[in-house]
Amino acid sequence: MSIFRKLKDRLFRSSDKIGEGLDALVQEGAIQEGAAEDGAVDAGQGQADPVQTGPTRGSGTRDGEDRQAATAATSLPETEASAAKHVPEAPERATPADVVPPVPVSRAAEHAPLVQPAVPAAAEPAKPGLLGRLFGRGETAEPRRVLDDQMLESLEELLIQTDLGVDTAVRVTANIAEGRFGRKVSTRELKEALAGEVARIMTPVAKPLPLYAKKPQVVLVVGVNGSGKTTTIGKLASQFRAAGKTVVIAAGDTFRAAAVEQLKVWGERAGVPVLTAPEGSDPASLAFDALGRAQEEGADLLMIDTAGRLQNRQDLMEELAKIVRVLKKKDATAPHNTLLVLDATTGQNAITQVDIFRKIADVSGLVMTKLDGTAKGGVLVALADKFGLPIHAIGVGEQIDDLSPFDPDDFARALVGLDK
Repeated sequence: MSIFRKLKDRLFRSSDKIGEGLDALVQEGAIQEGAAEDGAVDAGQGQADPVQTGPTRGSGTRDGEDRQAATAATSLPETEASAAKHVPEAPERATPADVVPPVPVSRAAEHAPLVQPAVPAAAEPAKPGLLGRLFGRGETAEPRRVLDDQMLESLEELLIQTDLGVDTAVRVTANIAEGRFGRKVSTRELKEALAGEVARIMTPVAKPLPLYAKKPQVVLVVGVNGSGKTTTIGKLASQFRAAGKTVVIAAGDTFRAAAVEQLKVWGERAGVPVLTAPEGSDPASLAFDALGRAQEEGADLLMIDTAGRLQNRQDLMEELAKIVRVLKKKDATAPHNTLLVLDATTGQNAITQVDIFRKIADVSGLVMTKLDGTAKGGVLVALADKFGLPIHAIGVGEQIDDLSPFDPDDFARALVGLDK
């Protein structure tokens, strides 16, 4: 299954806030605009032309001629025989005022039917109603709305609510308005425009984890409690091994026995050895020993797990800084990569985590997990816009192959609810 299909099937499964919000935004405006148009049409139809009660200029003469012609037509004989049988008596001598001038009648008119059938007028096509226009039975196949200040304000609020952040939402909204303001846009056009803006922001940071010629390459994995560090390490180790790399894992979370056991399970699934230390021992000491062993064995990568740390626990953050200092005693360039694993369900709190971990551990890249059950994936856009850190991978499930390289176009389309 492709990553886009997984994103489509799983991403924001609980609430597709952006896609549904854009649908409602356009439809609501289209209903209001359509109702206003229908009201204007009804008002115009209600203003009928005034009826003239008196004769207009020249109408009296014309009406008299029409009446005389009708009288003459009804008195015409049907046939010459019937005319001979019914000869009217000579009228009394009329005064000049009563004399009616004869109406010339052609022979064709003599045999024509007295009443010509009326030709039905062509009916004007019915104007589609409001619902017809909205649901594609009118002139347009889908609802459209004028992109005005009110719509832009609503769009900005929607993006903020989906964790893009204020600064990013304002910038994205302004870019969408450029060249489209005052025009009618459909839901799909709006989604495509938003997807384009998201992809533009995300493309520069979509980078796989770099691999160096130096051995072993030390990858330190950090993050807060429950962010998915252990699972991410197991998935990455499996992918590196499948690519022909030799990998060693160090279980640096020595304070939780469950974390060590979990990492052992992932190591077995990936076919990668896991180095451990007694519970409660110094994690910096374990990291130092693991680096020495990886150097001796000529491993390509050493991946070091660390205990989950809350960014407001100064003692735990200092311990992480100690691990970095100890590694540098063995290899001045280590760690070569420091991956910060973020839980997508934390929303805007992820920005605070990145800010603090960068100061302590010199974070070099991000991995975003748990995108399969949240409506807060927009925070990844805010992170890319604010920090510009590489996004190496995203997690959309619990299976070992559910960690995939980050594709900005697929992510953007899944985020706004577009089919590929």
